[in-house]
Order: sequence, then C-alpha cells, then structure tokens
Amino acid sequence: MTTERRVGYAAGAYDLFHIGHLNLLRHAKSQCDYLIAGVVADEMLELNKKISPMVPLAERLEIVSHIDFVDRAYAETVPDKMDVWRELRFDVFFKGDDWRGTEKGLRLEREFAEVGVEVVYFPYTMSTSSTVLRRAVAALDAYDSDAARLSSTGGE
Repeated sequence: MTTERRVGYAAGAYDLFHIGHLNLLRHAKSQCDYLIAGVVADEMLELNKKISPMVPLAERLEIVSHIDFVDRAYAETVPDKMDVWRELRFDVFFKGDDWRGTEKGLRLEREFAEVGVEVVYFPYTMSTSSTVLRRAVAALDAYDSDAARLSSTGGE
C-alpha cells in the first residue's frame, strides 16, 4: 500500500527568530509529512516589506534548518509564491492568520486553489513579533548614539 506524502511550505523572514516562528513551524509540521521552511531572502524583504533584516539570509537559513520540525530550509529568492510552488510542488501553504482576509492572502488562496494547494492559517503570536523586537533594537541604537554624542561633546 502506498501513501501519498503531504508536503507543506511555511514561508517567513524568520528574522530575530522567536516563539511565534517556532509555533508556526511546529503547527505546520503537525499537518504535513514533510515541511519546507521558506526563508525569505534579504532582497525580497526589502522589496515586499520595505525592511532590511537584522540577521542575514545565510544565518537565518542556518537557524531554521536546525529546527527539529523542519525537513528542509529553502532560500526564497523570488517575489511570486506561485514561482516557488512551481519549483517545490508543495500541497499545503502555511501562514500566520495576520494574512487571513487581506488582499495578499485572498490572492494567494485563489492562485493556490487553481493548482490544488490548501492554504492553512495559524494564530498569530501577539506577545512577540519581529516588528516589536526591531523597534526595541532601533530605540537602543538611538539611545546609544545619543549617549555617545553627549559623551564626546562633554554633555553639551
């Protein structure tokens, strides 16, 4: 008897890796046999989200590839998820529910439905986000810069 393997794809920046990322990957693996974590390339993050990652792609790939639930870490270097699907041929696409009902999410659902890919949303982890962590780091950088400037001018 042969059973068909269900391949899942969970894309993300995975920048400043935190519990929300771990939860997404854990939940995704529970719903597929083989999980590919798409780590979005620096250029794609700058193009699509207008952010520069704090951790370079090579390091994010290394981190994600060592997560027990991940069978393969894949560098996502193209802006179109359908191009990624054409290469990887996954059966289910996992995303945080912050995409549910958005223009981007609805478009993905339509495009993936045409090729038989199911879109599954997981609850967004509200307590921790890369955006909040990035703001905190930026605030610390600004504080350090101000302190250094005041120190070099004698506090004036």
